[in-house]
Amino acid sequence: MTSKTSRPVTDTILNFIGGSFRKGSQGKTFANVNPATGQTIGTVHEASEADVADAVAAAKAALNGPWGKMTTAERVKLIVAVAAEIERRSDDFLEAEVVDTGKPRHVASHIDIPRGAANFRMFADVIATMPNESFTTPTPDGGQAINYAVRKPKGVIAVICPWNFPLLLMTWKVGPALACGNTVVIKPSEETPRTAALLGEVMNEVGMPEGVYNVVHGFGQSSAGEYLTSNKDVDAITFTGETGTGQAIMQKAAIGVRDVSFELGGKNAAIVFADADLDKAIEGLSRSVFLNTGQVCLGTERVYVERPLFDEFVRRMTLAAQAFKPGAIDDPAYLGPLSSAEHREKVLGYYAKAVEEGATVVTGGGVPEVDGDQAGGFYVEPTLWTGLAHDSTVMREEIFGPCCGLILFDSEDEVIALANDTDYGLCATVWTENISRAHRVAAAMQVGVCWVNCWFLRDLRTAFGGSGHSGIGREGGVHSLEFYTETENICVKL
Repeated sequence: MTSKTSRPVTDTILNFIGGSFRKGSQGKTFANVNPATGQTIGTVHEASEADVADAVAAAKAALNGPWGKMTTAERVKLIVAVAAEIERRSDDFLEAEVVDTGKPRHVASHIDIPRGAANFRMFADVIATMPNESFTTPTPDGGQAINYAVRKPKGVIAVICPWNFPLLLMTWKVGPALACGNTVVIKPSEETPRTAALLGEVMNEVGMPEGVYNVVHGFGQSSAGEYLTSNKDVDAITFTGETGTGQAIMQKAAIGVRDVSFELGGKNAAIVFADADLDKAIEGLSRSVFLNTGQVCLGTERVYVERPLFDEFVRRMTLAAQAFKPGAIDDPAYLGPLSSAEHREKVLGYYAKAVEEGATVVTGGGVPEVDGDQAGGFYVEPTLWTGLAHDSTVMREEIFGPCCGLILFDSEDEVIALANDTDYGLCATVWTENISRAHRVAAAMQVGVCWVNCWFLRDLRTAFGGSGHSGIGREGGVHSLEFYTETENICVKL
């Protein structure tokens, strides 16, 4: 064990339990790989079942320690200090995120790291200004009673994080959890462990009480993920990731009837009407299809284009796809790698499946030639298809790569039915200059979020989540409080 104030060696990523950095008690480690090069850049210490139990015990103890005795104002002051420290150390967080994910530096510096700090600030503001409801109730004897609500922390929250936006999506959960007075045990993706560990340093630097924030590294089944979700002292589980994993976690959560909040997969649709501003649509959809190499839960994999605009849209979207440069790491047009060799094989499998199912490959469809250190990276070509049937495999299953199928349509009713014909329901985009149509079609989408003439424009106070196979619950602003607190009603007879 290192001391509480010591900083873990850069190339060695340790667990963070009860305010201290620790090796795994069983001595197991695994490689931390930079997907942009395919090279091992560090060693991660895997948490054993005993280590996970220690982390949960530390989190539980903190609820009855100084953290549990703090006022809301005192908690808010600490959480704001965390945000400020992330901003002060933004270069450290940026470097950790870039080497873990391989994503373009300008993307991580403008999205991932600022949002990591913003998530703490926003939820500190929400909890500081959140009113509790109260009612004056007439009683049968002609008197009155007062009913008022008290929000209490739910307890120890297990936070299972994805690899595509490691810091952003982790703090999106940790921010409200801590603001509401809970403690957390984080299980970051085994592919992107660095920023979760780095945040442990920040927690110590700002004086966060021991056990409030804990990190255990490892995998899912028979590793840290399963140990954490199976621990009886975990009071609730929040997870962002693949739908199948969410279903497995839900089975664990059923033991003890523990609450869950899930943001899961998506097969998100875009609808481009003939009256759309084509410049806006191409700019927005080139981001929603290719940002982070398509590894965005809110990304677009199905694009329905009205017939009069279809040919020109395909031409313009092709030019946009071909402008990206896989492997050109210092170029502003750099398209980063996929997260791992395994994920690249999955995506390439769908590329081959599209051709089997009759797709015309408009552009891409394979592995680019990349030179230098990036030659071993996990790159694929940005890819567009036409000619696919709406019910083909690649138009039904989530791929999570830089690709989409382009399908033409002829009527509003037709395209609404096509867009909604999916097991998923995370988000959609609608592109039209007809304001009435915009409102009408957006309201008809069976999703948690629908953007009109934009994409990824977020107000962190608004409800966020999906329906169907895309998740359970809503996060954001006051909506997060419903998951991270238990509400007690107190009735006083006057």
